[in-house]
Amino acid sequence: MSKLTDVSKRLLIGRAMRSDRLSETLLPKRIALPVFASDPLSSVAYAPGEVLMVLSIAGFSAYRYGPWITLAVVVLMFAVVASYRQNVRAYPSGGGDYEVATTNLGPRAGRAVAGALLVDYVLTVAVSVAAGVENLGSAVPFVSDNKTTVAMAVIALLTLMNLRGVRESGTVFAVPTYVFVAGVLLTIGWGAFRWFVLGDDMTAPSAGYEVRAEAGSLAGIALVFLLLRSFSSGCAALTGVGAISNGVPAFRRPKSRNAATTLALMGGLAATMFCGVIALALATDVKMSENPATDILIDGRPAGPDYHQDPVIAQVSAAVFGDGSVPFLLLAGATALILFLAANTAYNGFPVLGSILAQDRYLPRQLHTRGDRLAFSNGIVLLAVAAAVLVYVYDADSTRLIQLYIVGVFVSFTFSQTGMVRHWNRLLAGERDTAARRRMIRSRAINAFGAFFTGLVLIVVLVTKFAHGAYVALIGMGLFYLMMTAIRRHYDRVSDELATPAEPGGDLLARPSKVHSIVLVSKIHKPTLRALAYARLARSDVLEALSVNVDPEETRALRQEWSRHGMDIPLKTLDSPYREVTRPVVEYVKSLRRADPRAVVSVYIPEYVVGHWYEQLLHNQSALRLKGRLLFTPGVMVTSVPYQLESSERARLRARRRAEWSAPGAVRRGPVGPGEENGNGREP
Repeated sequence: MSKLTDVSKRLLIGRAMRSDRLSETLLPKRIALPVFASDPLSSVAYAPGEVLMVLSIAGFSAYRYGPWITLAVVVLMFAVVASYRQNVRAYPSGGGDYEVATTNLGPRAGRAVAGALLVDYVLTVAVSVAAGVENLGSAVPFVSDNKTTVAMAVIALLTLMNLRGVRESGTVFAVPTYVFVAGVLLTIGWGAFRWFVLGDDMTAPSAGYEVRAEAGSLAGIALVFLLLRSFSSGCAALTGVGAISNGVPAFRRPKSRNAATTLALMGGLAATMFCGVIALALATDVKMSENPATDILIDGRPAGPDYHQDPVIAQVSAAVFGDGSVPFLLLAGATALILFLAANTAYNGFPVLGSILAQDRYLPRQLHTRGDRLAFSNGIVLLAVAAAVLVYVYDADSTRLIQLYIVGVFVSFTFSQTGMVRHWNRLLAGERDTAARRRMIRSRAINAFGAFFTGLVLIVVLVTKFAHGAYVALIGMGLFYLMMTAIRRHYDRVSDELATPAEPGGDLLARPSKVHSIVLVSKIHKPTLRALAYARLARSDVLEALSVNVDPEETRALRQEWSRHGMDIPLKTLDSPYREVTRPVVEYVKSLRRADPRAVVSVYIPEYVVGHWYEQLLHNQSALRLKGRLLFTPGVMVTSVPYQLESSERARLRARRRAEWSAPGAVRRGPVGPGEENGNGREP
């Protein structure tokens, strides 16, 4: 089973990579852009639709506010991008918003930002995959009929690709990202040419439909609230912007400059595509609704539950190139791919942030360790599981999922930019150089504007989206905050308990009064003899063999065999009227400790080493239970004395023939010394 598992792992994610090859996984800008910016770039596929769907509540006439909402979103996007360019230069270590908030606003603010980011990354995967499935479903009916299943399969595939490593997954994902960007820009350019130069009348597939206003005629405060809600939905275009600040360590040198350049490219492309798609949607009379079955009217009648509402970008493409044309199909495929791959932003951000939080003792330490391919495998798997749960619970419905979105984004934005303002204030207090102060003041102004703007948007998002699902995201952030606080307290408590005394010597270095060694014996055979021989080497003050009387006949036979072999180690037998093994041994060990609290009891347990997983189920179960109990007993040392059975030897020989030892008990190890390698960086 071990061999099968190892071969499958190598086929799926590739051979293990040495630690000194980490530099080979660093990304140039052309690969970093699709890796870290695929989320904000792909939001063009669903953010315009969210704007129009919210406006449709007041009817088609409310679409006239679309350009103004688009302008507000673009201004916000440029403000956020400019602010984050300051972040990556000031904090290039990869902590991003979390590091900025923790350093400048304190640990509590850092945990709040970390919780928001973790929730946002999970939602990025869920929303992107769900939206991708919906776009693909507009061309492939099977996908539309099995959305949840297809979405779960896509998450599994993305997880597998990212387990192969950041550089490898980025190279694979780069092509679809650039094809999508080129396709959208071509659509905008060709559409503008047809509209302004040729004067063609382009109409979307839904242009002839009507939109029934859910709320009737809106005016005053109700209209303002609707516009704010539409704006907050359009802010989905900003998701993923902060991922680059978390991923600065993955860039090639000079890291900060390359990250800042990538941010600028991302902002320019995302703003251009967002504006272009909205403009074409309004020009081609695209009709969208949050409840298309009832509020989209075809020939004066509701469309009904069988009506499939195509995304805005699909309708715009059909209007510009023709429904079913080759360019339309190519863009539809590229859109579905980029939405699937937009989740890759989270696959790169979540594991890195998880590793930093684990290093700071806010998450389990296993998340800090890189896997075989030098990716943070545990974080990748955790992200995939959480996203799959969300997709399953919400039936891969991007409209429902997106209501949970954005809150975490703007929580992290606001805390981060506020922290940057305090960062520049602290530096300005000690800076005397005029040119340096001028640069810092300019950077502080950019971050202050970003903090004010994103804080204002956060309030809008909370007010307009709370009842529509944002409260779920807030609950998730609160749970992450409490979990990180509890984990940190646990690690701190353990650290204090394990800390060495301030003064040399002390109780930890004091020699015990005596060492009482016990070798557990069930019968006399080679494992028992090996354990006895090993225990002799310790030269304990007291050495005895211990057996539990479960079957009187077997116990009598053991005593006779013990005498016949002339064993000079005393054999003590514990009665067990209820045929238990673990409890009598634990009680006996505790009695020795009570009799002499300064004594140490050392228990030697013979164990079999087998070569197959199913053999493990047949052996060592009593030993495992006994070790589990003794580990909680103070002053008791437990030593396993292994005895390799023939099946274990065969497994070892098979592994040697593969030039890779992966039998039970093998562990990942670091760099080895000279003469230790066998060609692949592992022990023979």
